[in-house]
Amino acid sequence: MTSTDDAPHAGPASSEALTLSQLAEMAGVSVATVSKVVNGRSEVGSDTRALVERLIREHGFRRQRRRVKPAGLVELVFHELAGDYPIEIVKGVKSVAGQHGLSVVVSELGGRHVPSQQWIQDVLSRRPAGVITVFSGPTEEQRVLLATREVPLVVLDPAGDPGRGVPSVGATNWSGGLEATRHLLELGHRRIAMITGPDFALSSRARLDGYRAALDAAGVPVDPDLICHGDFQVDDGVVHTQRLMELPQPPTAIFTANDGQAIGVYHAAHRLGLRIPDDLSVVGFDDMPPWRWAIPPLTTVRQPLTEMAATAALMLITLAEGEPLLQRRVELGTELVVRGSTAPRRG
Repeated sequence: MTSTDDAPHAGPASSEALTLSQLAEMAGVSVATVSKVVNGRSEVGSDTRALVERLIREHGFRRQRRRVKPAGLVELVFHELAGDYPIEIVKGVKSVAGQHGLSVVVSELGGRHVPSQQWIQDVLSRRPAGVITVFSGPTEEQRVLLATREVPLVVLDPAGDPGRGVPSVGATNWSGGLEATRHLLELGHRRIAMITGPDFALSSRARLDGYRAALDAAGVPVDPDLICHGDFQVDDGVVHTQRLMELPQPPTAIFTANDGQAIGVYHAAHRLGLRIPDDLSVVGFDDMPPWRWAIPPLTTVRQPLTEMAATAALMLITLAEGEPLLQRRVELGTELVVRGSTAPRRG
């Protein structure tokens, strides 16, 4: 009889996720022991549990095909609930979840981008059909706990690396930054500033890289004084615009990493007596519905948040039903929407 304390021995090497029996063979334990670990049972030694969870982390676990129960839940987790961004995402997830008889539980992490241990305990106690994290993501240990309990995970708009093999949905942020900056260049602007999001955010870095690529392609040197690091907040636009316009050679256009920052630019321009777009052109990013009614209406890069959320929900349900994903990393296209906040450079 195989003991749970037996030393592990070599099993079949495979690049595919392993079954219970294959995990048991590699760990040198019984299938029943692996099943207890996978299902969160407590009567397994700590060393054996750690070994099995390490093997799952390295190789993955191939679950039996199963149907999502109609009474199941989709856990939708935001780093914070503020502004219109969460609303667009909730709409996309609910539209898909409702079609599959699933309810949506919405929670937030209080501004954190990594969930707490209390969060993972609460999620596991609810045993949802799956988890979608937004602009945040579980730690490696938390991902293993979700996997061993057969709770699939999809990361939407990942703030950082979502983790090896973790399905994720994002947007073509680099292309969006490129297109926004190219639009301003085509209008004759050469002193183009950018207000970024936080440095740790993949989306922010990609938009900044697109901005730099557009300037480089046009033969316009990147001026470090025109790059301002923000945090996706309205105040970023207010504070940085005031500083930028005090430069000996102020910008004639500003590209912001989200629409909220662009509205901050509007406020600062009003304080400074500048007219948009006559004195200063502005381009945002996201295309949130309220800013279409700004005066003048905001030129921005549309990020398809509702469609991204619906895609994440469909991926999650596919995983919950035991089906493989055709693609684990999905990027939906962005689109420049030209309105009234940009105009040809004067003079």
